[in-house]
Amino acid sequence: MATEGEAPPLKEEVHLDENGQPLSKNALKKKLKAEKAAKAKAEKAAKKGADQPKKKEKEEEITDPSQFKANRQQAVAQIEKEGGNPYPHKFHVDFRLPDFIAEFDTKTTSGEKLEEKTVSIAGRIVSVRHQGKLWFYDVRGDGAKLQMMSDPATFEGDADAFGKIHKTLKRGDIIGVVGYPGKSKHGQLSIFPTKIELLSPCLHMLPFAKGDSSLGGISNMETRYRQRYLDLIVNEEIRDVFKIRADIITEIRRYLDERHFLEVETPMMNMIPGGAVAKPFITYHNDLSMDLYLRIAPELYLKMLVIGGLDRVYEIGRQFRNEGIDLTHNPEFTTLEFYQAYADYNDLMDMCEELVSGLVKKVTGGYKIKYSPKPGMDEVEIDFTPPFKRISMMEGLEEKMGVKLPSMDDPEVDTKLVELLNQFELECSPPHTTARLLDTFVGEFLEDNIIHPTFITEHPQIMSPLAKYHRSKPFLTERFELFAAGRELANAYTELNNPVIQYKLFLEQAKAGSAGDDEAMVMDDSFVTALEHGLPPTGGFGLGVDRLTMFLSNKNNIKEVLLFPAMKPTDEQMQVIAKNAPKKDATNTNMTAATTDMSIFEGADMASAETLGKLNDALSGKSFLHGTAPSKDDSELFEKVSKVDNDALAPFPNVAAWAKLLSMFSADVEANVSFDQTRDCHLEGVIDVPTAVKGIDDSLRERIARFQSFGRTSNCKRPSCDLSV
Repeated sequence: MATEGEAPPLKEEVHLDENGQPLSKNALKKKLKAEKAAKAKAEKAAKKGADQPKKKEKEEEITDPSQFKANRQQAVAQIEKEGGNPYPHKFHVDFRLPDFIAEFDTKTTSGEKLEEKTVSIAGRIVSVRHQGKLWFYDVRGDGAKLQMMSDPATFEGDADAFGKIHKTLKRGDIIGVVGYPGKSKHGQLSIFPTKIELLSPCLHMLPFAKGDSSLGGISNMETRYRQRYLDLIVNEEIRDVFKIRADIITEIRRYLDERHFLEVETPMMNMIPGGAVAKPFITYHNDLSMDLYLRIAPELYLKMLVIGGLDRVYEIGRQFRNEGIDLTHNPEFTTLEFYQAYADYNDLMDMCEELVSGLVKKVTGGYKIKYSPKPGMDEVEIDFTPPFKRISMMEGLEEKMGVKLPSMDDPEVDTKLVELLNQFELECSPPHTTARLLDTFVGEFLEDNIIHPTFITEHPQIMSPLAKYHRSKPFLTERFELFAAGRELANAYTELNNPVIQYKLFLEQAKAGSAGDDEAMVMDDSFVTALEHGLPPTGGFGLGVDRLTMFLSNKNNIKEVLLFPAMKPTDEQMQVIAKNAPKKDATNTNMTAATTDMSIFEGADMASAETLGKLNDALSGKSFLHGTAPSKDDSELFEKVSKVDNDALAPFPNVAAWAKLLSMFSADVEANVSFDQTRDCHLEGVIDVPTAVKGIDDSLRERIARFQSFGRTSNCKRPSCDLSV
C-alpha cells in the first residue's frame, strides 16, 4: 500500500492472445516486432502518399502530342486572359550564350554567385528538372548551352509568382532571363534568375535532344530534311555543318577580295539557258509573253563583264538544273565562279590548289581529312597537300582501258565508241553522242578510282563547247576538273574568245539538242555578239560549294549540307498544293500543255494567212512547237514555211521569230561551216547562205559577212584566209 505523497506502483501491462490468455515472453516479442513492422509500413505508405503530388508534377509531360498542344494553347490563352503577353515584342539581351560563358566561366568559382552583376540572356529550354524548391533548366542559343538554376531566395517575386512561372515553362519554350552569373556547388556555370519571362511558347512536344535520353535525337531522315528547324533544335551537331559551310564561303570571299576580284550578281532568269551543258527549269513571264529559264550557270554574263573591262569578277550564287536527285545532286545548288583576264588554265590550276588546300587547312586545321564517300563505306583519308596530281583525260583513258581511242575527227568516232561501250559492258543513256560516251568512260575508268585530289585535264572540244582549244594538241581543250574520292569539286578552263569558233560550237550543240540531247547548249546569239567586241585571254573557274562542304563535314549526302533540300512532296503536301494551286491563266502557257496539236497542219497550205495564223497562235509564248528545243515537227513545218515570202510572214510575229530561231539550227548553214582545230580561223571557203532559206534575216547574214573582216589572223596556220559571203 502506498504511503501518502507517493505515486501508486505501475501495473504491468498484460498482453493477451486471441483466446484471452496471457502471452508468453517469446510470443510477446514476436507480436511487438510485427506491430513495429506494420507501423513502419504505414508510415512509408503515408509518406508515399504525401509525395504523390511531386511525382505527378514530374510526370506531367503528356505523351499524346495532340493533347500536349491543346494544353499549351489553353495555357497561352490563360496568360492572355490574365493580361500577360506570351509573345512580347522585345527582350534586351546583354550577352549571347557563348559570350556569357566566355565572360564568366573564369570569373566564378564553385558555389559562388556574383550578386553585384546583373545580366540578361535568352534562349530555348532544352531540358527541365527540379529537386525540392530548386529548378534546373538547360537553355541553348547560338550553339552554346547554359544552365539556369532558379531558387525562391534569388527570385524577386513571391512564392506564388515563383511557382507560377515554373509551372508555365515547358521544354522548347524560348525565355528571357535576368539574373546573376555564378556556379553551382558542383562547379556548373549557371545564371541564377531574379526574373524569367516567357518570350515564345513551344506548342508542340519536342523529341529529346541527344544526351538527354536514350532516344538520341531525331534519326529519321525524312523528318530531319523536311523539318530542318526541328533537326537544328534537337540535333545540336547539325549546326556545326552549316558553320563549316559559312566558313568556306567567308574564306572564298577573303581569298578573292585580297586578289582584287570584284563580287557581282547576274540574272537568275534568262531568256536563253546558257553557260553549261544541263537541262533548265522553265518559268513564264506573263507581261513579256515568253518562257524564261532559271539559270544553269552565270558564265556567259560574267564573261560579258570581262569584255566590258571588269578584269577580275566572281559570283557566289544559286544555280538550277532540272536533273535527277541523288546523293550528290540537288536541283538547286551553290557555286563559286570567277573569271580573270590575262590568265589561262595553268594559272587557274595553281590558284585552285592554293584556294582548296587553304580552305581545308583553315576549316579543319590540317591538309588531311577523313571522308566516307558513300553510306556504309569505310572512311578514307584524303590528303589535300599541294601540289595535286594531274592526268590528261584521253591519255589516262587509253592507259586504264588498254586500247587506242578513235581520233575526234574520225567520222565513225561514235560507232567505235559504242563498240567499246559494249566491249566493257557499260551503259550510256541515249542519245549516244561523242560527249556522252566519253563521259561514261571517264566516270568508269578515271573518276571512280580517284581518292586524293587530282586534276583531269585536256578534255576533248566536243565535251567543252565554251573552252578554248589546246594550243598544241588537236581536238582537245585547255580545261581541267578537280576530283577527290570520286567526286567532282571544280571545273575550269582557258576561255574560248574567238566568236567564229564559238558560233560553230553553238551550232554543233544545237544539232545535238535536235537529236534528243536535252542537256545540250542552246544557241546564244547575243553572247556571240559580245565576243565580237573582244574578250581578252581569260581563265574561268567554277567550284561546288555544296560538294566542298560535304568533304569538310564528312557528309556523303548533299541533303546534309543544304538547309532545305529538295524533297518529293508527301501525300498530305500534295493535297495542300492542289488545294492552294493558282488558277490556270490562259496567258500563262507554262501552266498549260506545252505540246502542239499537229493535226491542224496536216495537208494545210502553209502560205495561207489562215494556217499561218494558227501556227502563230500555237507558238504564242513558246520557242518551239513542243518545248525548248526544235523537234521533227518544227523541222518539217520550217521546210514549208521557209518557202513563204518574208512579206507574208510579217503579220505573224511569232512565226517570224520561230523561223529566225530555227535558221540557226539549219543544216544548210552548218554544212558549209568547216571546223579545224589546228588554227584560229574556222570559216573555210565560201559560206553560201541559200536564198531559199527565208528564215535567215539580214542580221545573220551581217554576222557571217563580218567574219570576213577578221581576215587572216595573226596565228592562223593557213597561208591565206578567204572568208566571203
